[in-house]
Amino acid sequence: MEGAQPKQKLFSAVQPSGAVTIGNYIGAIRNFAVLQDEYDCLYAVADLHAITVRQEPAVLRRNTLELLALFIACGIDPEKCVLFVQSHVPAHCELTWVLNTIAYLGELSRMTQFKDKSARHAENVNMGLMDYPVLMASDILLYQAALVPVGADQKQHLELTRDLAVRFNNRYGSTFTVPEPFIPKGSGARVMSLADPSRKMSKSDENPNAFVTMSDDRDTVLRKFKRAVTDSDAEVRYDPENKPGVSNLLTIYCAFTGRDTAEAEREFAGKGYGDFKLAVGEAVADVLDPIRAEKARLLADKGYLNAVMKRGEEAAARIARRTLSKVYRKVGFYAGE
Repeated sequence: MEGAQPKQKLFSAVQPSGAVTIGNYIGAIRNFAVLQDEYDCLYAVADLHAITVRQEPAVLRRNTLELLALFIACGIDPEKCVLFVQSHVPAHCELTWVLNTIAYLGELSRMTQFKDKSARHAENVNMGLMDYPVLMASDILLYQAALVPVGADQKQHLELTRDLAVRFNNRYGSTFTVPEPFIPKGSGARVMSLADPSRKMSKSDENPNAFVTMSDDRDTVLRKFKRAVTDSDAEVRYDPENKPGVSNLLTIYCAFTGRDTAEAEREFAGKGYGDFKLAVGEAVADVLDPIRAEKARLLADKGYLNAVMKRGEEAAARIARRTLSKVYRKVGFYAGE
């Protein structure tokens, strides 16, 4: 249509580091399918980021394919967006090296995630852990992304990305779009552990009943919700301070049914926690069942997934190469006459 504004570019990436929880789904992946209709979206399987923590090579390869299949099963359409594997586009590493020369040791060592991961993986405090935010900046800046969906744990990294973009632009002239954080509608739901609602749901929890993954079958989902921590008061009411377990279950129920909290409270008025927990489990299972089936179908068609990866790699590389060529000229690399 004449005069139509071009869509803003939006970039996001997810690491293929094993099980994806329903918290990851609610907070990020399910929004990807919605955003692809409103923005010019690029979605990456961030396998380069994954190896900052030791990985079994065969497992990493399998997880990469599984995450790609999960993306598509959740409604991400490779025809509407650029869907690719990060390591397939060498420009990510190439731009990281250039940005390393304007990133300072002090700002990288202050990153909260670096401190946390260094404490958790004391036997493997590698330079990749420290340099992770510079690679993340390259991921975003390569594609001139205007918008980046971020959770609380990545806000600091996006701030560094913005700082590096501004620093480079000031030193070499206008080169990078300075990205803005983007909070999708309905993404504010924070999913907590089913066993300890004071902590965020995490796949690394030692208690397997504390989290629900996108691969859990219906019986497993129902069993985990049946065991979810509540309280001694029998009222289903949203009160995170006094009733964190029940409030977390209400958050999950509303996220998977589209109801608001007031509607859910009315629905369960006068009902016991047993009925409530079963209803939450069934609501989650009803959404996960078709996704799990579609993911299995896709994984059985490796030819299709390989074709998606190849097409995504080519589209991403074209955009990335334009930016990288500009960067190389700006910093003074000789490219021949």
